[in-house]
Amino acid sequence: MKKRSVKELEKIANDLRKKTVTMIYEAQSGHPGGSLSAADLVTALYFRDMRIDPKQPNWEDRDRFVLSKGHVCPIQYAALGTLGYFPEEELHTLRQAGSKLQGHPSMLKCPGIDISTGSLGQGLACAVGMALAGQRDGKDYMTYCMVGDGESQEGEIWEAANTANKYQLDNLVVILDVNNLQIDGTTAEVMPNGDLGAKFKAFGFDIYEIDGHNMEQIIRTLDTVRMTKNHHPKCIIANTVKGKGVSYMENIGGWHGKAPSQKEYEQAMQELEGQA
Repeated sequence: MKKRSVKELEKIANDLRKKTVTMIYEAQSGHPGGSLSAADLVTALYFRDMRIDPKQPNWEDRDRFVLSKGHVCPIQYAALGTLGYFPEEELHTLRQAGSKLQGHPSMLKCPGIDISTGSLGQGLACAVGMALAGQRDGKDYMTYCMVGDGESQEGEIWEAANTANKYQLDNLVVILDVNNLQIDGTTAEVMPNGDLGAKFKAFGFDIYEIDGHNMEQIIRTLDTVRMTKNHHPKCIIANTVKGKGVSYMENIGGWHGKAPSQKEYEQAMQELEGQA
C-alpha cells in the first residue's frame, strides 16, 4: 500500500482521464464512457491500495486485478503505463496492429494484465479461481474484480458469486461500476440496478455502497475490505457517472464506444485541464 493523499490521488485520476481520452482520440476507436466512470476506482487500486511491483509483473505474492468489463481497458492501460509496466509512449499505440494495447486486455501481450478479458460476464469466474488458489496456497494476496452493471445480467456472474460464497473467499472484492447505462444495439437504456446489492448480499457477500467518484470514500472502503477477515466475499457498489469529467459525455449512452472528433477532443482536454 502506498501512502498518497486524497488530493494526490485525485490529481492522478485526472491525469489518467486525460491519457485515456487522448488514446481513444488518437486511435479513433475505443470506449471512453465506461473508462472515465472507472477512473477514480482504478486510480485508488493501482496507486494506493494494491500490492504490486511493475518490475515484477508476475510476482507470485502480488494482489490481482481482473477487469471483467474488458472494453474499458484504456483506463487500465493508462494506469499501467504511468506506473512503468511498459514505456509510456506506447499509450499512443492503442488498437494498432502489433501493439500491446489491444481493444480488450491480453495477458499474453501486455505486462500487468492478470487475465485476458472481453467476453462480458466471465471475469468474475476467473477472479474467484485466483482467490481460491490464494486461499488454498496460504497466500495473503487480494483479488479485485471490476464488473459492469450491464454484464451483471449474465448468469455466469451469479454462478461465480455462489462459488465465492461456498468457499468463503474473504480475499475476493467485487467492485461494481454502476453507471446505470447500458448499450443495447444502437440505443442507451437505463438499467434497473437497485437490486444488485441485494443479489450479492443473498449470495453471502458483505455489501459496501459508495460514491465511486469520492476518493475519500473509495480509499476508506478499500481499507475496510482488506482488513475484514470474516469468511465473506466483499462487494463494493460504486455509484458512478458514465463519461465522468467530460461534460458532453456524462450520462450519455452514445459515448459508450465512440471516439471524439478533434473539436470534441480539444474541449475534453480543456475541461480536464480545468479540473487539475
